[in-house]
Amino acid sequence: MPKKLALIKSAPTPVALLADVRHLIVATREGVARAVNTGLVSLYWQIGRRIREDILKSKRAAYGEEILPTLSAKLVVEFGRGFSARNLANMVRFAEVFSDPKILQALTAKLTWTHFTLLIPIEDQLKREFYAEMCRIELWNTRTLNKKIGSMLFERTALSRKPAKLAEMEIKKLREEDKLTPDLVFRDPYILDFLGLKDTYAEKDIEAAILREMEAFILELGVGFAFLARQKRMQIGHKDYYLDLLFYHRKLRRLVAIDLKLGEFEAADKGQMELYLNWLKKHEQSSDEEEPLGIILCAGKDQEHVELLEMEKSGIHVASYLTKMLPKKELERKLHQAVRLARLRLHNASAPDHPAKGQNKNAGMKNPGQNPS
Repeated sequence: MPKKLALIKSAPTPVALLADVRHLIVATREGVARAVNTGLVSLYWQIGRRIREDILKSKRAAYGEEILPTLSAKLVVEFGRGFSARNLANMVRFAEVFSDPKILQALTAKLTWTHFTLLIPIEDQLKREFYAEMCRIELWNTRTLNKKIGSMLFERTALSRKPAKLAEMEIKKLREEDKLTPDLVFRDPYILDFLGLKDTYAEKDIEAAILREMEAFILELGVGFAFLARQKRMQIGHKDYYLDLLFYHRKLRRLVAIDLKLGEFEAADKGQMELYLNWLKKHEQSSDEEEPLGIILCAGKDQEHVELLEMEKSGIHVASYLTKMLPKKELERKLHQAVRLARLRLHNASAPDHPAKGQNKNAGMKNPGQNPS
């Protein structure tokens, strides 16, 4: 008669042991995935650079169009569809627009090849670098990056309205120091189509919708914002004031006050926000923090009105909001016009306030004793 098999009782798995082993497995998988991604991106860049060298050596403009399908046909047979003519063209473009290996190395630590395929088609270098660096800093996934590009985030930042040289310096600082500035963080307009507001609504409806859709609202504000309070009470003398929304931005190390306005921006709104910011500075700001900033979100604004009030000197950003997403063509038109006008105003403001060389500054002025003609 066969011996009875002894039943082995399974011992309970220690919780700490299981957690540690799981952590080791997940961490190793993530490390392998990062290493594979870095290796692939590096390979595609080197392939693109090598093909580009060959194309540049040829004097014929059509050589690139001819060589890519020929090369692809051989590579696909041996290495698979990842080396199609279209993908090879992407690799060539990749090596062309991300030509600095040092910059590329920093980006590949956080960005995948799919990220780069979304960045490659962007023609404007400053815009492309903005999205690449913000992607690296804020750890956007490819879906978020695609959405940010689609909603024209770059054109909605104050950075896009600056002269190219100043904007380039700010991007360089972000790349080298990982330092965000308000011009990179704040937008105009803010697109709040996710709030689902009807045609008629009150300020309290906007506030309630924001609280309901806080995750989407913070995504639109930008990574780094942490919600602190709604209707923040501020007691000043014998009066109580209530700030609509209070946030903290970790990268800027600042409190950010948000005041919601149903109508157009008014001059009185500046005084109200200054009061809020001064109260926060006195009662809420920590010793290691920068001074609080304010965002006045309104249905519309007159740009000249905002400029004359010199809002930036008070640390106040005035922005409009859209409760419905505009058609892309219309949004592009509005934002490109805003960028053009802002750059023109900056250029005019920095132009020397003196007559051109050889021009008499008294030209056109009459002598005190000269008879009028």
